[in-house]
Amino acid sequence: MKGDALIAAQLADAAAAVPEWNTWIARLADCYDSSRHGDYERWVHALEDLPNRLEDLHPWRKGPWRFGEVTVDTEWRSDWKWQRLAPHVDLTDHTVLDIGCGNGYFGWRMLEHGARTVVGIDPTLVFCMQHLAATALLGAAQNYVLPARLEDAPMGPRFDTVLSMGVLYHRKEPLEHIRSAAAFARQRVVIETLIVESERSLFPEGRYARMRNVPVVPSVGQVLTWMQEAGLHGARCVDITPTSTLEQRSTRWMRFESLKDALDPQDPSRTVEGHPAPVRAMFIAEHAG
Repeated sequence: MKGDALIAAQLADAAAAVPEWNTWIARLADCYDSSRHGDYERWVHALEDLPNRLEDLHPWRKGPWRFGEVTVDTEWRSDWKWQRLAPHVDLTDHTVLDIGCGNGYFGWRMLEHGARTVVGIDPTLVFCMQHLAATALLGAAQNYVLPARLEDAPMGPRFDTVLSMGVLYHRKEPLEHIRSAAAFARQRVVIETLIVESERSLFPEGRYARMRNVPVVPSVGQVLTWMQEAGLHGARCVDITPTSTLEQRSTRWMRFESLKDALDPQDPSRTVEGHPAPVRAMFIAEHAG
């Protein structure tokens, strides 16, 4: 199938899955335009020569993937993160909104775990193209990725479960992000984020682990408080795991700098800026309404 046909089919199927977003999703077709990104034509050509040109969709961050004889060894061992979440959620027949979904990797895991439909939103177009490639190679599924931000999405649909994985610490107003996630949730909200293992949150001056857009690395208590203030109840932390260079690293499929380059080579318990090294936590709460 041609690249433009893959795009049209994905948007049409997503609109059918979430009819309240029909008009908005139709407008998202404008995001797939060569004038918006210099690599767009290369990505489209890659979609038309799969699996031979999967590397042209670099960088592959979430995975890993197995497409026939091709293994895509992504930057993140996202399967490890999924193994930390899966025991704590029953997704049987759930509709799911995955905020900041990347290439939709977790969507396939959630379908395997019993979810009925997963709709992901992510503004990074190359990740949307990776999802189209995965769909072309694995077959169509009730797993959709839309090129958008949460704040762009109109209110209307409610999803049984809403996930926000690896987004919160990038937000200047994290409480408002959780409130927005809760507004789309019918039953449950899952938040996965960097945290600091102390009573006080960290507000990095400049960069954190070489990342520019990290206004806050919250404490566990702060995330629980935000979830309660957002109208959620039963908020709890179900997992805390330090990020290792086995879980996040550069590979042939993601050739940019990764975690190893962000840690102090003399003291890997600290970042190159002198902050505590990355630790991630998983939080779950129920919607109060």
